[in-house]
Amino acid sequence: MKKTISTLIFSLAAGMMMLASGYANAQTTMEEFVSKWNNSKQFTIDVLNKMPDSGMDYKTDPDAMSFKEQIHHIGSAIVGISKGFLGGGDFDFTIDVATASKAELADYVAKCYDYGTATAKALTPEKAGEQIEVFGNKVTRRQVLALIMDHSTHHRGAAIAYLRANGVEPPAFVGF
Repeated sequence: MKKTISTLIFSLAAGMMMLASGYANAQTTMEEFVSKWNNSKQFTIDVLNKMPDSGMDYKTDPDAMSFKEQIHHIGSAIVGISKGFLGGGDFDFTIDVATASKAELADYVAKCYDYGTATAKALTPEKAGEQIEVFGNKVTRRQVLALIMDHSTHHRGAAIAYLRANGVEPPAFVGF
């Protein structure tokens, strides 16, 4: 019985240490973030390019964003959040999503991701770790980078559902 309890305690302690080790290494380096970010950029453009022109205005519901509005929203949020919370500089690109062609939208999204990349790379480790208020929450700028990634993934996922609803096979997922 003592041996069983000792083994159980040892196993729990080892598990806790492994869990704590995982949390200590949960944040990625800037290089790892930018690599994943560039994959996100290409994946978003691949999703956009899969939708036929006839599906660009498709909506799952009258109150939902259209496919092209989902894609546009990814880009405009990258720029808005990067400028507003990460110290991004001025930018000189805009688009009228209502009249934009697929090629123009792809170019816009690429510029938005590039703006996000430049903004992220300009963060010093100290600045990235600095706590700021974002949407009523005290978070670090590193957490804002994760927010932008999650937000992009969320809306790209919605766009993938729009592809499937239109009978289009989405591009294969790119993780790293």
